[in-house]
Amino acid sequence: MRLPRSVRDAGVAGKRVLVRVDFNVPLEEGRVADDARIRAALPTIELLLERGAARIVLISHLGRPKDGPDPKYSLRPVAARLAELLGRDVAFDDASAPLTVLENTRFRPEETANDDGFARELAALADVYVNDAFGAAHRAHASTEAVAHLLPAYAGLLLERELRELGALLESPGRPFVAVVGGAKVEDKIGVLERLAERADALLIGGKMAAELAARAPLSGKADVVLPVDVVAAAAFAPEAEARVVPADRIPAGWLGLDIGPATCEAFAERIAAAGTVFWNGPMGVFEWPRFAEGTRAVAEAVAASGGHTVVGGGDSVRALDELGLAERIDWVSTGGGASLELLEGRELPGVAAIPAV
Repeated sequence: MRLPRSVRDAGVAGKRVLVRVDFNVPLEEGRVADDARIRAALPTIELLLERGAARIVLISHLGRPKDGPDPKYSLRPVAARLAELLGRDVAFDDASAPLTVLENTRFRPEETANDDGFARELAALADVYVNDAFGAAHRAHASTEAVAHLLPAYAGLLLERELRELGALLESPGRPFVAVVGGAKVEDKIGVLERLAERADALLIGGKMAAELAARAPLSGKADVVLPVDVVAAAAFAPEAEARVVPADRIPAGWLGLDIGPATCEAFAERIAAAGTVFWNGPMGVFEWPRFAEGTRAVAEAVAASGGHTVVGGGDSVRALDELGLAERIDWVSTGGGASLELLEGRELPGVAAIPAV
């Protein structure tokens, strides 16, 4: 895998550094509800501070504002939380401050258009550019791609670690390599499923996509593709609907499979327990509803208990780990959902490709 040059090798003493971070975090009542992505950026920020950067300008998007500036998508609460985590002053939207978080890049339509003019505005703020936003590296936007061509560009510590951890899954995983993939639509993940079927030893598939895969041509590759043998079926798509465990190929007419069943949970857990490497992306059912969350919980607990190297990516999987208090037992929790899948599929990430290689 192509690796971009690292911020460790950048000369930043006395320089102004523009850092693209991924501060796309949930906000509730004007405060940061989950600061995991902010904490993930701290090592790069602290490295730049330690090495004497004259100014650090942090840029990020948050949400998908549709018509320009919108207070509910402001990064002001993020700047406040970053100040608490660092224990030092962090200015907001003041490019002349020693350490600042600028306002949401997506308040400017030029951002998602990858506009060269906006990229030049950003580049004028600094002498060096660092991309540490793995979660946005699959987007060719002004702050992730265009600006990297205008300044000496480097990968931040988080971006570097993400590339190494995910790249190792395809290039040198401990065997047996077990991939667990869930979710609703095969179309969203067919590319990565095909790639994993070639590289993994076992591919365990849950969620609605398991039923879709059962009805189509088998995935080609060396992996043993394991589909559910039983499911928790429900009479309607509702949290309190009538439900019962049935064989996966005998769901009653008009009913829906909303979770993997107990026999499948046991089979998946056995495969995970014997793995040298585990990658998990996607829930096993409608885990937001407690009655249909058992499969996702069982997989989460099995991955956390694994003696192999464990990597988890995707918002729903990470959320499940957090809710169960298991995240700290995972070797690497990826900050990028779409980016991690595109990387594993073999696609080139624009935000990575724009940085010179090692």
